[in-house]
Amino acid sequence: MQKIFAFIANQLAVLTLTGAVAAYFYPPLFLLFKDYFLWFFAATMFALGLVLDVSDLKTELVNPKRVALGVLSQFSVMPLLAYMVAQYPGFSPAIAIGFIIVGCAPGAMASNVIVYLAGGALAFSVTLTTVATLMSPLVTPLLVKWLGGAILPVEFVPLMLTILKTVLLPLLIGLYVQKWLGRHLQTARNLAPGIAALAIIVICSYAVAANQQRISEMVVPVILGVVLVNILGYVIGWYLARLYGFTHLYRVTLMIELGMQNAGMGVALALKHFPAESALPGALFAVWCILTAALASGWLRRRIAVSKYSGESV
Repeated sequence: MQKIFAFIANQLAVLTLTGAVAAYFYPPLFLLFKDYFLWFFAATMFALGLVLDVSDLKTELVNPKRVALGVLSQFSVMPLLAYMVAQYPGFSPAIAIGFIIVGCAPGAMASNVIVYLAGGALAFSVTLTTVATLMSPLVTPLLVKWLGGAILPVEFVPLMLTILKTVLLPLLIGLYVQKWLGRHLQTARNLAPGIAALAIIVICSYAVAANQQRISEMVVPVILGVVLVNILGYVIGWYLARLYGFTHLYRVTLMIELGMQNAGMGVALALKHFPAESALPGALFAVWCILTAALASGWLRRRIAVSKYSGESV
């Protein structure tokens, strides 16, 4: 069982892409999850709660300024990038609000895995993801309403309640359950990434299945918008970290944290509160950002090794 879930976690990008293709050519395969996608997303946050190590948070929170700069960058750069892309006149209001929702989400749990593979500052990555996720029930709906309210009606309270129920509550339950698992905790932590990955695959595939007819009309401009938000997130994250005076490891980490949004949250919120079409940017972003981050992680690890060898501060 552990090997199966480890495979799913390690092949998330490929399996997400495979699921999306299958959903496009045979939508009924995933449309049956229509009433359950929020439960699947809650499973990803429960998994995050299981794998979180509170000691990692304590290590980074002794430097609150660095964490604050990271979270501020997350909730300013990415929403603004998504808002600018959403202004493309060829997008329908639903597609435009979908981009804004993705931009206003916190960092993705997958970013922690990519930071680990890249050799970055893992504790900092986990702390940013956790703090941003804990803030998301308030900050994400506020940003979506502020940036997207002129595009489509945005109800703040329903959005907030959905995030509380599907993000914060499962995360806290996962943290609470840790102490009751005892010697089984490590087994649960080994399974958790695979469970979260499987849930993301199902959510994104359902979003594609629900939008099959619209994809053929809008897929090219939406993909271009996704690529633009993702790549600019990486680039701006790197240069902001330099501006902040972060060392090399922390620059790599902030770059990845900004470029990788919690697209699963974006898809879940879009499907719950807006037309199904609004979930398309999130579904495509999930596939693209994981692909780019996975490809970049090896190159970044080599760059970090070179920096250490040359004596540069990491």
